[in-house]
Amino acid sequence: MLTTLATVLAGLLGAALIAMGAMIFAKPQNAAGFGIPDTPVDDPAFRSWLHVKGAREIVCGVFVFVLMLVAPTSVLGWYVLTFAAMPASDFAIVLRSGGPKATAYGVHAATALVMLVTGIGLLL
Repeated sequence: MLTTLATVLAGLLGAALIAMGAMIFAKPQNAAGFGIPDTPVDDPAFRSWLHVKGAREIVCGVFVFVLMLVAPTSVLGWYVLTFAAMPASDFAIVLRSGGPKATAYGVHAATALVMLVTGIGLLL
């Protein structure tokens, strides 16, 4: 039961990553909500960096689904557990840049926590 729930959560995380990455390509202005103040989303050079982030999100999300299809649950668990370092890093970056604490904790830290719990659930 726990493994099934954790697998569903991993799938939801993968889908969310793909959706977030696609939104960066579709509407880069949404990336301003990432939490870093004064993000110049209208600057063409900065948009290129946003596209790098968007592509990163999409590929990481697709990789979740690839692992769900071809790997044992433990491999998916280790991936999700390790991958939790990314939103944890985003949390620290937003705080260090003077971004809103609500975004840092409510989005990035919460995502890292969900990923940690999901990864552990897949490993049990």
